[in-house]
Amino acid sequence: MVSSCVKSFSESFTSMDFCSSLQTARLSSSLIKPQLLTSSLIFSSITTNFASKKCKPHRVLKVSAGSFSYHKFIHFALNETKRHALLVPSPLQEKYSSMTAMDGTTELQMLSFQAPKIRLLRSLSIENEAMQILDFAVFARPEFDVPIFCANFFSTATINIIVLDLNPLHNVIDQRDYKEKYFKRLIPLGLKYCKLFPWGGKLTSESLKFFSPIVIWTKFPPSQDSYDALYSAFTEYYKAWLELIDQAPEEIDASHITFNREAQHKYLTWREEKDPGHGILKRLIGERLAKDLVRNFLFNGLDELGSKGFLDYFPEYRREDGSINEKRSIIGKSFEKRPWDARGEFIGGNGVIPS
Repeated sequence: MVSSCVKSFSESFTSMDFCSSLQTARLSSSLIKPQLLTSSLIFSSITTNFASKKCKPHRVLKVSAGSFSYHKFIHFALNETKRHALLVPSPLQEKYSSMTAMDGTTELQMLSFQAPKIRLLRSLSIENEAMQILDFAVFARPEFDVPIFCANFFSTATINIIVLDLNPLHNVIDQRDYKEKYFKRLIPLGLKYCKLFPWGGKLTSESLKFFSPIVIWTKFPPSQDSYDALYSAFTEYYKAWLELIDQAPEEIDASHITFNREAQHKYLTWREEKDPGHGILKRLIGERLAKDLVRNFLFNGLDELGSKGFLDYFPEYRREDGSINEKRSIIGKSFEKRPWDARGEFIGGNGVIPS
């Protein structure tokens, strides 16, 4: 089961031209089990002010001697958010808390919260002896046009595949005013970490519109120094995001709110259809549960924020029979090198190569 999951994840990433070398990655029993801070412990440590609320119990995982876990990242984000906002459990927490994969050992743990400016803060962590995955995101309410905080981390004994970004709500390549508003001051932060984490390889032009000039897209072999640097990047990026949401004024113009709502819905629609983690979820928990988890938890808001479908936003993916083309890229171009310069300016053609 584990080997097939990694193969599925590998194929998903290569289909989006993220990391072709992952196809050669192999799981090893030598991977040290991560020290686990269970979702129930994280949840209780953050929600002491509303302990009377009932939540489904979580399975307590056995703690091992390992020193690295993505739960440390979640714990930081929740505690830091609580310092800035009144964070309360999302209604999703009642249904999506934890589950065991079909192999009987792999644990999937979910957490979800909301706040006055935050529509949804949610995390999915998956851990077993051979791999560790974190999918963490924070979505603002449509009254605020701040970027979407996004952390997608995948780790095995031989490879780490990392995406960390403040995904722009509006296209920073076409809308310079939006880039100046939110990313101009963050360029030094991005430069700091792009020196530590080299560009991870091909990124399709279709995907690029959902990333910012400060995106960390990288891959590296396991090492404590790299994990420490990644944790540092995560904390600094998340603090930067919290500062943006703190300072963001509430939009009162109905047309602007509608514009933000559709932009977030478009983002969710793309991610639901093209996210590279679908394959591994299907292998872990089956197609039905995977589809439910992706649509109603990971990319929750598809039914509430809009009614358009994938082909309404991305008609270039329509096949002759009306179905959606499963290819990651229709344009057929990708960026093998970082497509932004040191000033955060898009350099486009310098990074475009045929797929």
